[in-house]
Amino acid sequence: MCKCSEVQDFIKTVDYTFYQNLVEVLMPDVLRPIPSTLTQSIRNFAKGLESWLTAAMNDCPEEMMQIKLTAVSAFAQTLRRYTSLNHLAQAARAVLQNSSQINQMLADLNRVDFHNVQEQASWVCQCDYAVVQRLEADFKVTLQQQNSLEQWAVWLKGVVTQVLKPYDGKPTFAKAARQFLLKWSFYSSMVIRDLTLRSAASFGSFHLIRLLYDEYMFYLIEHQVAIATGTTPIAVMGDKNQTCQMMNNFGNTSNGIENTLADTSNTNQLKRMKMS
Repeated sequence: MCKCSEVQDFIKTVDYTFYQNLVEVLMPDVLRPIPSTLTQSIRNFAKGLESWLTAAMNDCPEEMMQIKLTAVSAFAQTLRRYTSLNHLAQAARAVLQNSSQINQMLADLNRVDFHNVQEQASWVCQCDYAVVQRLEADFKVTLQQQNSLEQWAVWLKGVVTQVLKPYDGKPTFAKAARQFLLKWSFYSSMVIRDLTLRSAASFGSFHLIRLLYDEYMFYLIEHQVAIATGTTPIAVMGDKNQTCQMMNNFGNTSNGIENTLADTSNTNQLKRMKMS
């Protein structure tokens, strides 16, 4: 029975649905503050999932074990990413609530040569210049308004909706979403590079905000792709044929995020990093 393709498809669908429900119970809102003890418990739980399942299915057919392991691996990766995203959100919340830091960020951002950034990024990204200009202006206005993290989340969701709207209902939706992630990441890295070269006083704040927005954009995209394909976000991440390139080129690993958070917690250390 385990070798029957219909049974395998059923098991895969049920596993992804079950794990998605667990994620929504454990972390119903990735931006809402949660106790550090709960975060650590979730990460410890995720760390042991694959080994526990492997031990439990020791005598199962290889095909079924692979299906189960793929699903649980996607579940564990999702938990690690979401807890890291939540950690970033709480660190960034303090920055977004600090008026003096926001004013410094705005002053530094206004000194960035966006025309030069666009020229350098255009060959790789091939973005519509009007869209880039609009996003730049919207970002500056939103920053100037000193909006909360939740308001920034609404803005980011609006960006995703606007960019992907032309692909609604089309088979190219998932590909367009992945391409947008790569373009967003590349363009924002060029802005960070310009800030670094100018020795911007708010470099550390921008670096932290950039990490958060990249991760949250990833979160939004995977949910939009899930809706478009009629599946769950975990199933989207479990499909390695569609997502391995996106994960390798765009996603920050959980350990990398935590190391960066440790760096950004010390302003002096960040200044030494950017000058080196």
